[in-house]
Amino acid sequence: MSDLPRPRKSDVARDRILAAARRIFSEEGYEGTTIRAIAATASINPAMVMRYYGSKEGLFAAVANLDFRVAPLAGVPVAELGEALVRHVMALWENPRDGVVLAAMMRASISNESARERIVAQFSEQIAGLFSAIGPTAAPAAPFIATQILGLAMARYIWRIPAIVALPKDLVVTRIGKTVQRYLTDISA
Repeated sequence: MSDLPRPRKSDVARDRILAAARRIFSEEGYEGTTIRAIAATASINPAMVMRYYGSKEGLFAAVANLDFRVAPLAGVPVAELGEALVRHVMALWENPRDGVVLAAMMRASISNESARERIVAQFSEQIAGLFSAIGPTAAPAAPFIATQILGLAMARYIWRIPAIVALPKDLVVTRIGKTVQRYLTDISA
């Protein structure tokens, strides 16, 4: 017999709702997503979605809890950080679970102000933590690096521009990584 506790029905229902919400927010964006569509995909009564999450915004907040997991990058030597950061971000976008959440949040941020505020706050907090770990001389590079990372994400993973999607990952890491590294070097110098 297993000593593992059985998940409660409510936990199973919440997990199904979150999985459906991730998928639908990603495919339809914030504005195009409805509680009914999420409930139908999760095979749950819409009232249960509202009971657990209160509103579409509450459900989006539960789905849009980003963790860029930047802590391991704090140990990378500054001279190698550009490529390491780009490789790390691309790995997140290409992860089946994380990529869906990132895409949903990115699309939502374009059309919904509260989604934009949430994304900016999470992104800023985590990037600030990374750059404070690197040292105070790197902090001024953060806004410039954000433009590269967000631009890459939009072009490759949201808009899926064919010429950019077709580029090998290692080439993208090298080229964008050099630009990110230049921001770190120029500002630190």
